[in-house]
Amino acid sequence: MNYSFIDFLGLLGSVGLFLYGMKVMSEGLQKAAGNRLRNILGAMTRNRFAGTLTGFFITALIQSSSASIVMVVSFVNAGLMTLAQSMAVIFGANVGTTFTAWIISLFGFKVDVSAFAVPLMAFAVPLLFSSKGRNKSIGEFLIGFALLFLGLTMISQYVPDLQSNPEMFAFLRHYASLGFGSVIIFMLVGLVVTMIIQSSAATFAICLIMFSKGWIDYELACAIVLGSAIGTTITPILASMSGNIAAKRTAMGHLIFNLFGMIWCLALFYPFVHAMQSLCQTLAIGNPNELYNFVNHLEATDPEVYNNLFSTGITASNPIYERLTAAISQVGAMQVSASIGLSVFYTVYKIINLSIMIWFTNLYVKIVEWIIPARNKGEEEFSLTYIRGGILSASELNIAQAEKEVHVFAERVGRMITMASDLLHTKEGSDDFNKLYSRLEKYEEISDRMEIEIAHYLNRCSEGRLSNTGKLRIASMLRIVSEIESIADCCLGAGKILLRKQQSGAKFTDGIYSSIDTMFGLVEGAMERMVKLLVNLDNINSADIVSSYNREREINNYRNQLRNSNIENINSKAYEYQAGIYYMDLISDLEKTGDYITNVVDAVKDISKAGVTH
Repeated sequence: MNYSFIDFLGLLGSVGLFLYGMKVMSEGLQKAAGNRLRNILGAMTRNRFAGTLTGFFITALIQSSSASIVMVVSFVNAGLMTLAQSMAVIFGANVGTTFTAWIISLFGFKVDVSAFAVPLMAFAVPLLFSSKGRNKSIGEFLIGFALLFLGLTMISQYVPDLQSNPEMFAFLRHYASLGFGSVIIFMLVGLVVTMIIQSSAATFAICLIMFSKGWIDYELACAIVLGSAIGTTITPILASMSGNIAAKRTAMGHLIFNLFGMIWCLALFYPFVHAMQSLCQTLAIGNPNELYNFVNHLEATDPEVYNNLFSTGITASNPIYERLTAAISQVGAMQVSASIGLSVFYTVYKIINLSIMIWFTNLYVKIVEWIIPARNKGEEEFSLTYIRGGILSASELNIAQAEKEVHVFAERVGRMITMASDLLHTKEGSDDFNKLYSRLEKYEEISDRMEIEIAHYLNRCSEGRLSNTGKLRIASMLRIVSEIESIADCCLGAGKILLRKQQSGAKFTDGIYSSIDTMFGLVEGAMERMVKLLVNLDNINSADIVSSYNREREINNYRNQLRNSNIENINSKAYEYQAGIYYMDLISDLEKTGDYITNVVDAVKDISKAGVTH
């Protein structure tokens, strides 16, 4: 087997294509999905059993647990599924992968989903030129989906061709008589081979070849299959590398599910394997270990036939032709029994694993969150705290839930002002600068989703029977939500100004930094007062409203003062003209932030005037 440096570069490129496809697919989902897909996925995963069935049928349909779990990772990354929902789907996907094993055992073929990837682009690319933003986003999603599967296919093409070179594994025969140590060794072989070739189905085929050559018995073949279940977790882990913390937790949940399954199976390995042998014989499948016994007996009694068992160059004139033909016929029949025996082991193992683990879904979520903690509380969570789906049975009473969610929304956006302020003093061009800017972008994306979710909920509330004051309250809250999202836009706008400043090479003086810090302080103070007003909209303190208006006047006056001094400083060469442009852009952006904060205060004042209690 020849494996060149070019092949290795091709492998790296394939992984890159896979990760890029994952990123494009996830971003397209975020922009295109909206509430419709969220609601569909919510219905499919409304409880752990529905989610498990969803994972099973999706995996059975596309015949790849890796691909289906990568899709789950992308859904979680896009905020369309929660971590708990994804766990149930992962459980089902792990059982669904046994469907592929049965198809290979019985029919010897597997559906290649990647064959549809390139034709899919023929439909996706025209959507990119659509005038409708939603169609463009759908096009991005489809292209990302196609690239993801192309990447998966190319990875398997550029890894060493182990399946066609089983002789590479001949040395393992010497480690087949070490008792339980052999079980561990061959389980690790299954794990490593599956990680390399990115396909548990191909590992299954290699295992069957080793089985047919008499190198391993049924127990060790089961150990390889067990290891391959762990090896499949590498693909979702690769996919999660370009995702957010929720995506990483989803991939980790898949790994833990299979690790826990491996632990109990190893603890009961010999009794469990012997039970599967008995089950195969009870079901008239035959003894799966018969193939191993026959081939080893053949090697001992007729080595010439054994050595040519897998050769295609023997003609009818050869003296061993008849003995060889008879042996091949017997081996073929026994291979079917062995293959089905491995499928029985794999299926029963997965079903038992699911039956145990499905009751501990919430524990899984806690374990994963403990292993991968959020660097900042609530940093990348899409799920709302107080608003949940379902039928709104009492619209007037449900307004209270929305009010609590609006307060959470305001607190989250308030953190963006602090981020923008920290970005000002973060070393330009450093990893810390890039990470903080990316976090600011992520927060802004989340704020867009939160605005849509809360507004959608309020609109549903308004469709019910409401008093006039209730309708006025909802109208004011819709305005508040819109203004808070505008504050988030301004915070990202400040980050973009700092990014352009970095790219241009402009330098701020200490005086500029001091002035911007003062402005940030004024805006942060105004934001804190605004958030305080949103804590309890039924008991608004008029003094707090007056204080908020006074802070807005301070912001406007300070902006005017800095504008005048900026012209003087540029004329006196205190700093470069370009630095002065970015300086004033930042000040204007912060003043605009103050205007949006005041608009929220106005809406709160309207609610206070209405004097609504509910």
